[in-house]
Amino acid sequence: MDTPELIYEGPFLRMLRRGRWEYVERTTGRGLAVMVIALTPAGELLLIEQYRVPLQARAVELPAGLVGDLDGADTLVAAAGRELIEETGWSADHLEVLLTGPTSAGMSNERIAYVRATGLRRVGDGGGVDGEDITVHAVPLDEVPAWLQARAADGCEIDLKLWGGLWLTRHQPDGTPAPAP
Repeated sequence: MDTPELIYEGPFLRMLRRGRWEYVERTTGRGLAVMVIALTPAGELLLIEQYRVPLQARAVELPAGLVGDLDGADTLVAAAGRELIEETGWSADHLEVLLTGPTSAGMSNERIAYVRATGLRRVGDGGGVDGEDITVHAVPLDEVPAWLQARAADGCEIDLKLWGGLWLTRHQPDGTPAPAP
């Protein structure tokens, strides 16, 4: 495969070209991110909301973060546990990687892993780090679709990957029932 042409490089992203195709990749981490599917003992799905500059709007998402952006030896499971605590204030006894795949195959080489968190316990307030200004929502699982529609009607962007995570709250990747939280 030919070497890509560097179009731009900043502290967090670089833009490349192969032939006529332009795409971006991260300059930190390993091109991997985690998205955490976490149900509280009360059966609430943990969601986060934060302002996203590219969208110029608040977005509702599953807790998520980069793998290896702080530590090159980071793993999917370690990153998922760290991000769950930082963003939501909840810790998990068990973290299981379910699926990994591209986030936007035509624009980026980044891949994301869905990670199921079980055995949750509250350990802090959450809200993120370094000025992330994250609002934590714990929404009863059966109410999540209507709650998301209401947030969208209020002008929030809803991360579409969240819907895949919602399916995985009740199913294993093979379609069999998911274990109880």
